[in-house]
Formats: sequence, structure tokens, C-alpha cells
Amino acid sequence: MPTISIFKSDFEALLSDRKRTSVPLEQLEEWLMLVKGELKGHNPETGELRIELQDSNRPDLWCCEGIARQVRIKQRGKLSAYPFLKKKPKAEHKLLVAPGMDRVRPYVAACTARGYRVTEEGLAQLIQTQEKLADIFGHKRKTVSIGLYQLAKIRFPVTYDLVKPDQAKFTPLGMETVMTLSEILMVHPKGLEHGHILEGQDRLPLLRDATHQALSFPPIINSREVGEVLVGDEDLFVEVTGTDQSMVVLTLNILAANLADRGAVIEPIEVRYPYKTPLGKSVVTPQDLGKPRTLTVETIEQALGQPLGAKAVQKALEVYGYAVSVGKGTVKAKLPPYRQDLMHAMDVVEDVAISRGYGTFAPEMPAQFTVGGLSRIEQLSDRSRELLVGLGYQEIISNILGSPEDYRSRMRLDGTDWGRMVEVGNVMSLSFSCLRQWMIPSLLRVETASSRAFYPHRIFEAGEVAIPDASQELGSRTDTVLGALSAHATAHFSEIHSSLDVLFYHLDRSYTLVPLAHPSFLEGRAGGIMVDGVRVGVIGELHPEVLERWQIAVPAVAFEVNLSNFTERA
Repeated sequence: MPTISIFKSDFEALLSDRKRTSVPLEQLEEWLMLVKGELKGHNPETGELRIELQDSNRPDLWCCEGIARQVRIKQRGKLSAYPFLKKKPKAEHKLLVAPGMDRVRPYVAACTARGYRVTEEGLAQLIQTQEKLADIFGHKRKTVSIGLYQLAKIRFPVTYDLVKPDQAKFTPLGMETVMTLSEILMVHPKGLEHGHILEGQDRLPLLRDATHQALSFPPIINSREVGEVLVGDEDLFVEVTGTDQSMVVLTLNILAANLADRGAVIEPIEVRYPYKTPLGKSVVTPQDLGKPRTLTVETIEQALGQPLGAKAVQKALEVYGYAVSVGKGTVKAKLPPYRQDLMHAMDVVEDVAISRGYGTFAPEMPAQFTVGGLSRIEQLSDRSRELLVGLGYQEIISNILGSPEDYRSRMRLDGTDWGRMVEVGNVMSLSFSCLRQWMIPSLLRVETASSRAFYPHRIFEAGEVAIPDASQELGSRTDTVLGALSAHATAHFSEIHSSLDVLFYHLDRSYTLVPLAHPSFLEGRAGGIMVDGVRVGVIGELHPEVLERWQIAVPAVAFEVNLSNFTERA
């Protein structure tokens, strides 16, 4: 969850129309409940506050301005109007998008902010907001990136152009040397970090003004001459580029609202596209993208468990920033322009609860009394853990998420049915891109990291695995599995077999072993664990090639038992 830094004096000034009024920390902590925030630290010398926010759907709150705005609305009873949303742009305030940009980075939004003299605290918040929005909301600049500039140095119209990598050059922020775009990608830290976003493009995006002065190389870096905002600057140009138009416009709306709250006069800009976009070919930004949603009062009352009435619901939403109108048994609610997180009726219900305060709801005792207890599978898991600890094994706990390389390739399972697994779509990291389909790779990962510990190594884990199963509604099932591994210079099949035998004896279960050809085990040294004619696990000596791929220098033997299947058979 996002954690931000703000200055107490800056927050107090934003709360009272830039008039600094001291706020006790106890009051601040109470107000933070409105934004699902928690005070994590306070430096009395500098006045710096560290605030952790528990809501990743509200990027407008990841800044001092957003938190102060939410508290200010609650105090005043409704959201103050933002007149820039209804203003027409000046004739010269145009941003022209070049043909072909739809194949590279298709969307842009922009505005100007005049009359706010940037303070040291304000600049710190601008930088923090820019970084949080681009990195978290914008998926590390892939979906959204932001640029801030000194407006006095810019001549309109601004062009969002496409150029060859060596065609344009400027001095990037953080450097003193003029560089081409290709040099920025190869040398500049931001080029090395974010250059993959533009990988494979023969022409690159460039923002420049009417005099062909380069403003920035989106989404990589700003020009030092124009894009370095300093304390004391009064007029700013703000732009957002990205691959999702609604996210781009919403990000600009947040920045515009923040600057307006600090006293700036926001002037919109007309963006002209040579191709169709979801908002048309001519788009004025900032722009209110919100659409009203109608809910029955009964839905809200049922979810919250107490009668409220339409007027109470209306008031709760209005003091939280909504525009609300009441009908017969219904409320029509519209989010403020800097929010776009209303996906379900329960989102409105939650805001009603937060606005009224959870302490205002009367507690209600359960109508039925029930006694909880462990399920059969958990009882069996706990018993199995006790037995393996008694046999000298050490328990580990590992992630169910991992990589196909660990769960399949290193286990010699590529192209086999043993290697089928549940994979995650649209992954953020290949290291956590699938769910384990068996337990032994998790044990081997720990064994790899334990090479300097004294042998023998005997470890086990009882946990969940995800097994592809076409008979299930979602195409997979989650089972509880017990895996054990022994690794040392003289490890052999008889040793791990004796551990399995003792385990089943004390669980009062019978089993048999049958020969099994498994790619992860030595041929002739692996078996299937059978209960009532059904295979519930595997046992064997791990193949030397598997050990080599895991960089394990001693022999290893292991078994794995599907406790869920085992319980069902029992």
C-alpha cells in the first residue's frame, strides 16, 4: 500500500485555505480514517508525517492535497466547484498529436497552472505525487507518465511528435550534456530503467513547442532547460501521456485539482488527434469523466445493516465529495472529477460507511451461536507435521506462487503432463507467474539456499498446491499436500521409504508402492504411493540432472503425499 510523506504545516495550510492553523496529532489521526490512512511516524523537528494509505483505488489521496481535500469536504459539507472543468481553452492553447502516435503511446492530456508560486513544500509534493502516480497507478510509467514544465519558456501550440532516435537532441534532467534520444536510452538512468516501454519502436515520442524546442522524451525524461521546475516558479505546464485515455485524463484531473487547491488558476488545453479516440478527435483537458450511478436506498441499508433513509444517505455522500440527487427510494450519485473508482454498488456503500463513521453503527450480536473447529484436512495436516518433526525433519513455509522454471524446467517436466500448472495472466514478475502444482520444488529451493548448513538436511512442508483439473468449474482445484526431503552424502531410497512407512503407521493408514516412471526421479528408483488402488503421492531418489539444475551437490530423496486425496479415500 502507498506510504507518503507530508509536512504538517503544509497540510494545515491546505486545510484552511492556505491559512496555517495548528492541528493536534490526535485530531489528524481521527481525520485519517476518512481516507483509510494511518499515521506511521512524526518528526517533531521537521514536522514531517509518514502516512500509510490502505486504499490502492484512490490515487487522488496519495498526496498532501488529496488528504486535505477529503477532510476539507467533510468539514464544509460538500465539494467546492472546480471552474476549470467548464472553461473553454484559449485559442492558442492547443496540443497537436502526430500521425502514427496511436501505435506508440497514443494518448496525451495537458493544462496550464498560473498564479501559484511554487514553495519548497509544494515542490516536494509535486515530485512525490508525480512519482507515486507514474510508478503505482501508471505501472512504472507504462500506462501513465507525467511531465511538469516552466510555462514561461513554452510557445504554443505544443506538438506530441514522432521522431527518429537520432533526429532530436536535448539536455535531459540530471545531465549537463546534450544527448540524442538513442543516447538517453543507453546512458541516462531513466532511459535504462524505462527504455523497455518503447522497445521495438523505430520512431520515438517527443514533446516540443512551436519553436521546435524539446520539452521531454515521454515517458523517459524531461528537458533540463524547460522541464526542471524550481522553487519560486509561478506558471506551470502539466502534461500526461500514456496508453489508457481514461487513466491519462484522470491523472491530469488529479494534478489540476491539487494545483487549484494551492491557489493556481487552471486553464484547459485542447488536444487534437489525427485518429479516433474514445473521447473523440478533439479533446479538452482536464475533463470530468464521471457518470452518475443510481442505487436504491434499500441496497445501501441492507449492506450496512441499519435503516438510514434517502436524506441521510445523500448527506453522507455529499460530505464525502459526491454530487447526489434523491429520487423515490433511490439516490443518484456521481464521483468528483478526480476519482474514477466506482465499479460496484458496494463502493458507494463503503463511502457511506466511511463518511458516517464506523462508530455510528450500532453493534449487533449474532442471531446464531456456532462453535468453530479444525477441518479434517487441517487435523490430518497438523498430525502429519507432528510426526515428521518427531522423525527429525524441520518444517518450512514457502510461497505457493513461483516460476515455471522452478516448478517445471528445473524438474525436467517440460512437455509432460507432470508439468501442467495454473499460470497467472498479465504478470508483474516472472518469478511469481504460476501456482505450484507440487511441493518438492519448494523444498529444493530451500535446499539450494542451505548448502553451507551442516548435513544431513531433512525438511518438510504441508501446504496448498493448485492442480489443473478440467472437471472443476475454474479448471483447477486446490489440494493440501505434504512433501518431505532428505539430502546428504548417503541419502537413498530406503531412508525416505522408512520415513514414509512410519508416517503411515502412526496415521493408521495402509499403502502400497508401485513402480513409477517420473522425469524428476531416477529410473527404477521412484514409486507411486497407492491407497485403495488410487495414487496419492510419489516417492523416490531425485534425478542427478534435477540436482544439478538446482545446484545441489549431494544426493537427495523425497516423497510427496496429497493429503486432500488421502482424506477423501479415508
